[in-house]
Amino acid sequence: MIAQKYKKMLEGKSVIRQLAEFAADRGQEIGYENVFDYSLGNPSVPVPPEFTQVMIDMLSSKSPLALHGYSQSLGIPAVRKKLAASLNQRFTMNYTENHIFMTSGAAGAIAHAVRAVTKPGDEVLTFAPFFPEYHPYIDLTGATLKVVPPNTEDFQINFALFEEMLTEKVAAVLINSPNNPSGIVYSTNTIEKLANLLRKKEKEYGHEIFIISDEPYREIVFAGVDTPYVSKYYDNTLSCYSYSKSLSLPGERIGYVAVNPAAVDADLITSMCGQISRGIGHNCPASIIQLAVAEVAELTSDMSVYETNMNLLYEKLQKLGFTCVKPGGTFYIFPKALEEDAKVFCQKALKYDLILVPGDSFGCPGYFRMAYCIDTEKVQRSLAAFDKFVQNEYAK
Repeated sequence: MIAQKYKKMLEGKSVIRQLAEFAADRGQEIGYENVFDYSLGNPSVPVPPEFTQVMIDMLSSKSPLALHGYSQSLGIPAVRKKLAASLNQRFTMNYTENHIFMTSGAAGAIAHAVRAVTKPGDEVLTFAPFFPEYHPYIDLTGATLKVVPPNTEDFQINFALFEEMLTEKVAAVLINSPNNPSGIVYSTNTIEKLANLLRKKEKEYGHEIFIISDEPYREIVFAGVDTPYVSKYYDNTLSCYSYSKSLSLPGERIGYVAVNPAAVDADLITSMCGQISRGIGHNCPASIIQLAVAEVAELTSDMSVYETNMNLLYEKLQKLGFTCVKPGGTFYIFPKALEEDAKVFCQKALKYDLILVPGDSFGCPGYFRMAYCIDTEKVQRSLAAFDKFVQNEYAK
């Protein structure tokens, strides 16, 4: 008999992917340039030219075995050493290569981090709105994901409800800042308050509570926004990173877990991740990509277009009467729909070739997500479609 739990999951396919497929099909009919596809968070800016040159240089000068052979289970030691040094320089930390574990993107990082600090039956808390894939990431480990309802005023943490849910069964708290889907960045005050509460509960319950910090948007932060590095504020933190957004490399699937050196059993966790890989098949990211990102770890793509797009959309949405918290980073914006049911709202938007994602699966019904990682010219043309949509469907 085939595995029933995975068969059951077929009934709940990703709404984001389904809408992206709809957009692609619609593009075949009218030209994709005429479809205002805000569904999928696929970076639209090119990789830094330095990354391309590094790849060319390596392919023409290094041995095929070094580039294409298996790496060590924890990642290439020289790469881990360079990435630790980069983090230390930028965030005044004291990582060594023994605190860095190379993974297949942030998803692979979370897969290892959760298994390293939880056991079946434990609870992991996260905060709405949240990335829907957190459910399979966590629930399929044997732990259970529980979602703290949102603070829709500013999308910072709802501490009153969080403390109610922070029981002795909680082994980890999964946070995502800058946040997908809201685009907000947790402030220093929020992170300090979170850290203080967790330290208090660790003492009360007599066991560690880890923060698993999902950070793929860490470098996409807009001018003047307070952006604390979580591990600076809480010892028991595992940072899960991906170069998918900062270097526009989503298809290369490369990232890491950075174990705070001050964490309990910090010197064991990276090696434990190597053992976890044996069971889940996330072994050894591509050697050539490990080597390449290590050479450009201080760089990012030119991501200024994201702030430009955000300002265009935020201003238009405000003028049209939407309630919306202004994003502090990422390439997402998360307005409140103009009617109670965001699914109905987003269905109506399809008539105007606006592809919007309802917020239900993000744990925030009544809202919708827009991934504005598209050309600014296309964002500008979409504004007229929004005018027409709102006028025709919601004007009194």
